[in-house]
Amino acid sequence: MSFRSICCSTLFGLLLGGPALCQTGSAPADRSARAASVTSPISAPDPKTDSQHENSKPPTAPGETARTAEENRERLLLDRIDQLERRLSELEARGPAGAASAAPPAAENQTPTAAPTATPAATPAATTPAPQDPAPASSPTWSVGAIDFSGLVDGYYSFNANHPASQFNQLYNFDVKANQFSLNMAKVSISHTADPIGFQVDLGFGRAFDIIHAGEPSTAPSFLRNVEQAYVMLKPAKWKGFEVDLGQFVTSAGAEVIETHSNWNYSRSLLFAWAIPYYHFGIRTSFPVSKHFTGGVQLVNGWNNTEDNNSGKTVGLTGTYSTTKFAWTNTYYGGPENTATNIGWRQLYDTVLLLTPNAKFNAYFNFDVGQNKSGSGLSEFTARWYGVAGALHVQPTSKWSFTPRLEWFKDRDGFSTGTAQDVKEVTLTGEYKMVEGFLTRFEYRHDWSNQPFFDETTNPASRKYQDTLAVGFVAFFGPKR
Repeated sequence: MSFRSICCSTLFGLLLGGPALCQTGSAPADRSARAASVTSPISAPDPKTDSQHENSKPPTAPGETARTAEENRERLLLDRIDQLERRLSELEARGPAGAASAAPPAAENQTPTAAPTATPAATPAATTPAPQDPAPASSPTWSVGAIDFSGLVDGYYSFNANHPASQFNQLYNFDVKANQFSLNMAKVSISHTADPIGFQVDLGFGRAFDIIHAGEPSTAPSFLRNVEQAYVMLKPAKWKGFEVDLGQFVTSAGAEVIETHSNWNYSRSLLFAWAIPYYHFGIRTSFPVSKHFTGGVQLVNGWNNTEDNNSGKTVGLTGTYSTTKFAWTNTYYGGPENTATNIGWRQLYDTVLLLTPNAKFNAYFNFDVGQNKSGSGLSEFTARWYGVAGALHVQPTSKWSFTPRLEWFKDRDGFSTGTAQDVKEVTLTGEYKMVEGFLTRFEYRHDWSNQPFFDETTNPASRKYQDTLAVGFVAFFGPKR
């Protein structure tokens, strides 16, 4: 129904509803005069003037008083009709915009309703953890303009049933100190998403940073030992998703990452600790090949060094095929990595299959195989290592989750662990997210080897197994975007 029809219906309603209109009529001239008097501002009555008028008026009979009241009512109704007609003409002249602007005055006479209250159905549901980031989806945010800040403090207590005099959990990574409280890491990150220029800088300290940079050449600047990542990004819109990063960045291999809260278990796997590198320095690219596949090429100095230990370079190739239910990543690194010589070739192939069927159940399978060839001629030697790991992440509630992990690692020639051995481990981790940005993990882990590798009290390499209990606490915050 049009606005004109609504107004006309209102006019007819007023005409039918006013009894006086059925009895008397008015000339157009008189109607205009009355309209002018009604539309003028109403002033407060003047007692003096009213009394003079009352004294000058002749007395009226009751019938005359009734007729006067009906006439006044008729005048008011006609005047109101005139106002509505003029208002309708003005709105028609303005068009649809004028009709829309007429709504607010009518709403002013309505009683305001209370704001709707939020219902459970209206609140956002808990998000499914990202494949490479099974940490809480929400965390305290800190952004200043286009610069995002994030960071964490990660500490733990570890109990080792072997009570090693060295106070070290052997074969562990980062949470290596036994029977004591220790700081895993404290770090802060500053970043800006490429638009088309961006950057990422991760700075920190703690046991994790000491271990990451343990293989750094002594000639490298000391401050680099507190840098996890520092690189610039280039991603122009016209490149259609192609990105170039230059600087120091973490490796693309492996199913786990350096930050504890971004993994499912508190301790790192054997494959993370002994089969793959931590970081590289150089250039890397990534580019979407199709809707589901993303490829990448890297050219870096080597493994775990910002300054190269020789003049050779390592090439990296990456590829990820992802859907809503799984992601399959393949990574290859190859290049001369022996110190002070380009003779020999180190190679690594890493593959990770991440299964994400729903929010409550996720799993991954990780396989690594690597080799390092050294020397030449009769003195040539090739060391090999390989292993497989799997973990199942069960999250029955938004606060609790449980992750069993099982793996086997073969260091055939002792290149990684220093002992030629087959090592296995099973880990069970329980996580409780206390509040936004703070979680705690309880973990039991059992490692065993086919060689007496683990320390017992003051007896080094005297046991084939090791049992530990740990509780870790991680406080973290992340960027707004």
